Amino acid sequence: MVVSGSNLGVLVLHGFTGSPASMRSLAEGFAGRGYTVEMPLLPGHGTDLADMIPTRWDDWYGEAHAAYHRLLDQCDAVAVVGLSMGGGLTLALAEEHPEIPAIGLVNPMCMPLTAELLEGIDALLEAGLESFESIGSDIAKPDTSELSYPGTPLEAAKSLSHGMETVEANLGKIVSPALVLTSLQDHVVPPESAATLLAGVSGPVRQILLEQSFHVATMDFDQELVETELFAHLAEHLGTNS
Repeated sequence: MVVSGSNLGVLVLHGFTGSPASMRSLAEGFAGRGYTVEMPLLPGHGTDLADMIPTRWDDWYGEAHAAYHRLLDQCDAVAVVGLSMGGGLTLALAEEHPEIPAIGLVNPMCMPLTAELLEGIDALLEAGLESFESIGSDIAKPDTSELSYPGTPLEAAKSLSHGMETVEANLGKIVSPALVLTSLQDHVVPPESAATLLAGVSGPVRQILLEQSFHVATMDFDQELVETELFAHLAEHLGTNS
């Protein structure tokens, strides 16, 4: 999704094994407020699980980085908003680009997987498996799906964990004003992730707790709250088109 608007841009990033469907309402809301918006389909996503098996952190970050620079070619300033792995990619961009005027993070990843989980992944790989059960569509709202894959590619998950090692180690480089939206019940990202993020960044940070939603809060019962707060955060730090 690419929508041309003003000289202010917003990059919107979806999560691991998910698709832009999880962020579409939010992206359309930014576009409706006059921003130039890009919401890329990250490599290996949105097609078939087999397409994601060979992809790695460098592929996803490479596309996020390229999309950020595509927006910079059109805009004077670009904010970045991400969900889950998209939040981790947002953090990685903010670590590299201190000029980003604002970042928005919905249940972001910022820590590697635990040693226990990584050992389990290695055991499954040694047994000849390429994927395990899905982590997608963790949503409290009934009959709602983010159009995620029915499984999780194991080597890709290890690569994501490795990427998060670098993200966590460099949180102190982040000076962009950050809004962190955290679900009290999240079955994908552990609760200590938000605490690590809040303590680690150097710039101003504000957290909002989501009481009614699971991991994919952009499509859950707190969707309106998530969107309202992110719209206000970007209006304050990126600017408006009015």
